[in-house]
Amino acid sequence: MTKLKENSKYKTIGEVAKILNLVNEKKGTLSTYTIRFWEKEFKQIKPKFFSGKRRYYDENSVNILKKIKYLLKEKGMTLNGVKKLLNSNDNNIDELHNTSITQKNIIKSKIKNIKNIIINIKNNHG
Repeated sequence: MTKLKENSKYKTIGEVAKILNLVNEKKGTLSTYTIRFWEKEFKQIKPKFFSGKRRYYDENSVNILKKIKYLLKEKGMTLNGVKKLLNSNDNNIDELHNTSITQKNIIKSKIKNIKNIIINIKNNHG
């Protein structure tokens, strides 16, 4: 067991919940039950079970959990939609995430331009 923690490529369910920022808003505690639920729903998540039946997640599982959280919480997708996407091609998820970032940057740029136009109008008419 000590070798397991020394080689920190494995994370406990609590550490993963912290990485994913899964917090129960009412109690302020980590929501490890969400990870266990996703584990049942998505066959791609494969924790290792060592002594004491504790779950340990490798880097690949943590990355899959990050994608699942992004798609469910940020993109508002359904469980079935995320399952279909994960079962098809992971590149789609990365493209979706990158597109989202690009769209945010475009919107920020447009807002900045609108603010500058408003400032110019106020300065010329004020």
